[in-house]
Amino acid sequence: MNTLLLHCRPGFESEVCAELSEHAALLNVAGYAKAKANSAHAEFICTEAGGADALMRGLRFSQLIFPRQWARGAFIDLPETDRISVLLEQLADAPVCGSLWLEVLDTNEGKELSNFCKKFEAPLRKALTKAGRLQDDPRKPRLLLTFKSGREVFLGLAEPNNSAQWPMGIPRLKFPREAPSRSTLKLEEAWHTFIPREQWETRLSDEMTGVDLGAAPGGWTYQLVRRGMLVTAIDNGPMADSLMDTGLVQHLMVDGFTWKPKQPVDWMVCDIVEKPARSAALLETWIGEGLCREAVVNLKLPMKQRYAEVRRLLQRLEDAFAARRIKVSIACKQLYHDREEVTCHLRRL
Repeated sequence: MNTLLLHCRPGFESEVCAELSEHAALLNVAGYAKAKANSAHAEFICTEAGGADALMRGLRFSQLIFPRQWARGAFIDLPETDRISVLLEQLADAPVCGSLWLEVLDTNEGKELSNFCKKFEAPLRKALTKAGRLQDDPRKPRLLLTFKSGREVFLGLAEPNNSAQWPMGIPRLKFPREAPSRSTLKLEEAWHTFIPREQWETRLSDEMTGVDLGAAPGGWTYQLVRRGMLVTAIDNGPMADSLMDTGLVQHLMVDGFTWKPKQPVDWMVCDIVEKPARSAALLETWIGEGLCREAVVNLKLPMKQRYAEVRRLLQRLEDAFAARRIKVSIACKQLYHDREEVTCHLRRL
């Protein structure tokens, strides 16, 4: 089980390859990355025994930017019938697992396999439990089976506390009908990704204030209002009447890149379509000058060298805060609801 399989958004396979290759080199793990365009996954083939395990132990999944999910293991072929016997045979020397996820890739072919997985899961789970290969224990590794077809599956393992929160890294969020745009799901997913659920009541409370830069028509403002915050919405465009009627939103038709609050706020969020360097500079100002305590900002990506550009901007932020002698936690992820962008979360410590 010396291959690392990584799920991603279709079209971002090369970014995953670049990211994993860089980390592997830093950890002295020998191997190479490979992927096909728009396949929604990449592989890192380790050329020395134990390499995949070493990579997963040396990295925190939450620190990876472009992968949605990962697992160490190998692809195996399955017969047309009696697939379960083959899987049990392959798992004979594997550790006992504490949970089971059947996954597919985020492609049209993957979506077609979803029904097969739903039907296959119950008999497989029963057989694994009977054979003593599966126990209900959150401390044990998770068994991740990624089906490329009914005849080929990646049999993988991952630690529950060092892998995606959801199967395939895809959260099942319901679009609120009262929200003014579907972009609201980006910020909701960011809450789930960057803030532990048990901290929501203290870090996303109704006693807080927020600013939404580039707010119209109010998809991200909606999430702040939903938490009971007083929000200043900055945009020259119109805001949804439903948000203005709450009495929690002040709408200012000014430039989001030059406006600053008179008093520091708890949250600043921003999903402006702008060059990523300019959005990163905005983060540097708001966090660096203490204008906000936490921020979620989307960085729109260039057409080429996307991973290199993100790493450059994150390093620029780290260097700027170090020069100011302030401590800031920085996290960055391409979320499921993102498109040609990544979402950054910064918190001043």
